This record gives sequence, C-alpha cells and structure tokens, in this order.
Amino acid sequence: MINRPGGGAQAQRRQPGGWMGGMGGPPPAKLSNPRQTLGKLLARLRPELPLIVFVTLLGIGSVAFSVIGPKIIGSATDIIFNGIVGKMLPAGLTKAQAIALLQAHGQGQIAQMLSGMNVTPGKGIDFNTLGIILLLAAAVYVLSSVLMWAQGYILAGVAQRTVFALRRDVDAKLARLPLKYFDSHSHGDILSRVTNDIDNITTTLQQGMSQILTSVLTVVGVLAMMIWISPLLALIALVTVPLSVVVTLLVARRSQRQFAAQWKWTGSLNGHVEEMHTGHALVQVFGRRAKAQQVFDEHNRHLYEASFMAQFLSGLIQPAIQFLSNLNYVAIAVIGGYRVATGTMTLGDVQAFIQYSRQFTMPIMQIAGQMNLLQSGLASAERVFELLEAEEEAPDTVTGAELGDVTGAVALERVDFRYEPDKPLITDFNLQVRPGQTIAIVGPTGAGKTTIVNLLMRFYDIDSGQISIDGVNTRDVSRDQVRRAFGMVLQDTWLFAGTIRDNIAYGKESATEQEIVAAAQAAHVDSFVRTLPKGYETVLDEDASDLSSGQRQLLTIARAFLADPSILILDEATSNVDTRTEVLIQKAMASLRHGRTSFVIAHRLSTIRNADVIVVMDGGRIVEQGSHSVLLQREGFYYRLYNSQFAEAWSGDGQPQRTLAAVSKNTSST
Repeated sequence: MINRPGGGAQAQRRQPGGWMGGMGGPPPAKLSNPRQTLGKLLARLRPELPLIVFVTLLGIGSVAFSVIGPKIIGSATDIIFNGIVGKMLPAGLTKAQAIALLQAHGQGQIAQMLSGMNVTPGKGIDFNTLGIILLLAAAVYVLSSVLMWAQGYILAGVAQRTVFALRRDVDAKLARLPLKYFDSHSHGDILSRVTNDIDNITTTLQQGMSQILTSVLTVVGVLAMMIWISPLLALIALVTVPLSVVVTLLVARRSQRQFAAQWKWTGSLNGHVEEMHTGHALVQVFGRRAKAQQVFDEHNRHLYEASFMAQFLSGLIQPAIQFLSNLNYVAIAVIGGYRVATGTMTLGDVQAFIQYSRQFTMPIMQIAGQMNLLQSGLASAERVFELLEAEEEAPDTVTGAELGDVTGAVALERVDFRYEPDKPLITDFNLQVRPGQTIAIVGPTGAGKTTIVNLLMRFYDIDSGQISIDGVNTRDVSRDQVRRAFGMVLQDTWLFAGTIRDNIAYGKESATEQEIVAAAQAAHVDSFVRTLPKGYETVLDEDASDLSSGQRQLLTIARAFLADPSILILDEATSNVDTRTEVLIQKAMASLRHGRTSFVIAHRLSTIRNADVIVVMDGGRIVEQGSHSVLLQREGFYYRLYNSQFAEAWSGDGQPQRTLAAVSKNTSST
C-alpha cells in the first residue's frame, strides 16, 4: 500500500466547506428506490437459493405442525366439555332422547347447544382418548420447534455467507476506486459504510429473513384452518388485514426518510469524529475545540432527531395493529360464543379459532415490527450499493506491452490534465528525464507539483498527451507495473499497527533480516531502534505515537531503501527531521538516488541545490528549467522564489543587505 501524496493543487478539487466549516453535512434524504435496493439485496441471495428453498420447506413443515396444534387442543377441550355435560345427563338415554327431554322441560337453548355436541348421556370424560390427543399435541409442537430451529440455523449461515461475500466485494471495490473518490468522500463516511452499514445489513438478513418467512407461512396456514373451521369468523378476522396493511404503509412511508437520514448522519458524525481525532493536536493549538464540539453537537442532534423519529414512527405500527387485533378478538369471542350457544359450533372449535386469530394477527404484527428493521437495513444497503456502483478506475489497456527492467528514462509530452472539467490545471507540460537524473520540482503552493506525481503514478489518468517510461506509454501497461517501478517517501508518514520490522519490511515482500537491518542502517534507523527495549520487535500502534515525527519519517525512508526502486519520488521527505538528522538523510538520499531517476518535490530550496535539473512550475506550466546556478543567473522566477526564502534582515539604515541568493549566484559564477 502506498500512502498517496497530498498537496496544494489537490485542494482545488475538494468539496467546499467541511466539518469545521459550518453546520453543514449531507442533507437527510429518503431512499431513492427501495424496491430496486431490495431487488439488489435479494440478488445477493441467489447463490443460496437451494438452501433457501430447503428452508422454505422446513418452514412449511414447522408452520403446518404449529397450525395443527390448536385444532388438536380444541379436540381435547371438546372431550373434556362433552364428558362434563354427558355426566350431568341421565344414563341410558340416547342423545336424541336427552334433547327431547330438555325441550319438554322448557330448556330449548341448552337442547340446541347439545345438538351440536358429540355427547353420550351418563358418560364422563374419556381420559384414554384425552391422553392420546394431548400426547399427539405435544409431539406436534416438538416437531414444529425442531424444524423451526433447523430453519433458523440454516438461515443464519445463509445470511452470514451473503454478508461475507458483500464485505469481500466492498473491500475489493475500495481497491479499484480512483483516488478522486476518496478525495471527494469523507473517510469517516466510507468507514461507516464498510462497518456500520454492513453490520446493519447482517442484522436485517439474519433476523428479518427467518421472521418474515415464518410469518408469511403462518398467515397462510392459519387462514386456511380458520376458513375450514368457520368461514364467517374467518371473514371477520380478515377485516383486520387490509386495515393492518394500510396502517403499516402509512407509517412506513413516513419513517423511510428518517431511517435514511439516520444512517446519513451516522456517516457524517463518524467523519467528523475521525477528522477531529486525527487532527486533535491542531484543534487544540488553534483553539477550535469549542467549534469542533459545536459541530459535533449539531451532527449529534441531527442524528438524534432522525433516529428518534425513525424509531417513533416505526414503533407506531405494532401498537396500532395490536389494537386492531384486540377488536378482532372481541368480535370472534362474542360471535363464537353465540354460535356455541346455538349449537352451530363446538366450544373446542371456538377455542381453536381464538388461538388461530391470535396466531393470525401475531405474524402480521411481527411483519409490521420487521418493517423497522427492514427499512433501516434497506437504507444501509442503498449506501453500500452506492459504494459498489461508484465509478471505478478505467480498466488497464491490454496491449501486451511490458516495462521489464526499468532504467529510469521518463518523458512527459504535451500533457494536459484537470481535476474539474472547467478548471485547467496542467497545460502542455513537457519534460524529458534521462536515467539516473535527479529532477527537483519547485513552485508555489497550487502550482501542480504533487499533481505531476499523481500523474506519474497513474493515480489519475491524463486528459491528453503521453507519459512514458523507457519509451513505453504508461497507459499501455497495467497500473501495477507502473507503480512497481516507483518508490515513494512522503511528508505524511504512513505506518500501520505492527512491529518496526514489519513496517520496514512492507517495502519488499519476503525481505531477509539482513536486508531489513541494512535498510535501517542506511536510513539511520538502526541506531535508535536498538535503544528500544524490544528493538525491531517493538510494536507500534496505528499512529505510531510512541515515536517522534522524525523517527516515523526515518522508518518510511528505510522502507524505501528496502524496496530498491528504479525511480524515486521524494515529497518533502526530510521536512519532519531535525537539522543534524537532515544532513545524514541528505547523504543517505544521495546514496539512494545514485544510479536512479529521482523526482524531488521541495519547498525548502536549499535541499535541492545539487539536483541535475530544477523544474520551476507555476499555474500548471513549466516556467523555468535548469540547474541551480543557471536559474539564479537568470534572475527569473526561481531567483525570486529562492531569494524570498533566504533574504536576510534589513540593515539598520533601511537598506537591504545582500541576499543569500546573490551570494550563491556570485559564488557559483566564480
């Protein structure tokens, strides 16, 4: 991994504002296309289709056993009720005789109820049959639970494998994205998409798939049983379905926007926290802690408001459906009780139907409850799919060209480039570099120095013209080939959490111990590393905060020594070291540059006086080119730039003393 250079020219393409610039941030936005996002998420499940079909069969079996249960329990209730009523009637009579006797005594209502019962006068509860039925009910519920467990177990694997593939694709996508994507998106927001949003998708898939599948099957199964028992009561129960759907849709439509805003502001807050943590020292130095806290509070408030409204609105669904369910329960109990009294239904069937009505509304409530999770998951999925669908780097052209052993000849011919279509930056840039030359690139901030490095490394592709290495157009070979020819030492150090040995060895795969130590010695790292308690095994944290900035820079220089590249890029590589160390590093760099083509970006012009060619840039163009002494003699742009850095103080009589530039000029001329 190469830590990309940064520079003034890049500021031209960054988005205006920023976390410290005001109360802004990405505005809350609703899901642009929930159906399309859901389709993409379901497409991710396609490789698991055989298992999903098998899980569906398990679900059908589990629901079937679960649905049969209340009917069996209803039969047990009928046996108990019939036994109690039968024991109260005189023995030796038939059911018809008992009904006639009741009617003769003016108990027509009881006689009517008795006509709908399977009762034998004088006979009590049949405990043998009751025991068999209860055992059957227990077996049915056990089988239903086992099948449901198997369903959940398999679906957990389906969800985890799907998200595993999604996370792998996101990581691969990040490697294919162009540098401009990372320049235009907050690092915290990208991190939030890769971590928080994918975790949220995992929760949605793992909990939502099982719950929704079981709930839908339960609704179908229970509805079939209710129609079988009593079409009239089934019709009453069905009245709640469209009402539940209407309530769910009305609330969900309003909560979708809030869920999308919730995850938008989560990314914004993460971005702000990441930036403030990274620049914590500067925030303190410039007295911006209160401002940073104010921005954090503002983002946090937006996140709170969006999250509260999302949870509040989606939370209305379940109580509303519970209320409709209770109304349905009352209607079934009243009408069912009347039908038992009239002998058109048995008590067991009414009991079973009440259970079914609960089973019928419960999965509808569960589906409504899952709308909360589903909407949140879809909002996260949309953000992840936006990342996956972002424009990638243009694919490498397959021409069969190879760089081979690079000698270091570099040519830039008529190169034009702009970050934004309407803002030209590099215009008609021409530069010829012979193998082994040291090219210093200087100029004011925003002149395009770092942009030239970005173009050489193909972090960005040029708009027109040609860049070649050893006569091979860099656009005719893969980016990997181009970047393997370069080694970079940047002003901004990049060290990862690991040992000092691992950080140095990052410059060369399978480096030996001798090579690592030799590179460390060449970069003057070995001396201070051996003073550490664990030496090269010292473990650094992500920020390497236990080392000074100069020591961190030395480690990156050692890494470049170990890589032994054909072409070097040094971007203010000694800016973080002290004067004595800088002298040592300059000597080491001179040794490292020997026989290699080197591009040195420098603001301190004293560090590049020995360069073979100094390229002076301004406004994306080469305004001067030559050696240090030649450029000083011209007294042009470089002379003024150099003079501005080294001018001595004015004398007491108001007359300027001789400048170092003039001294250097006179010295070089003699």
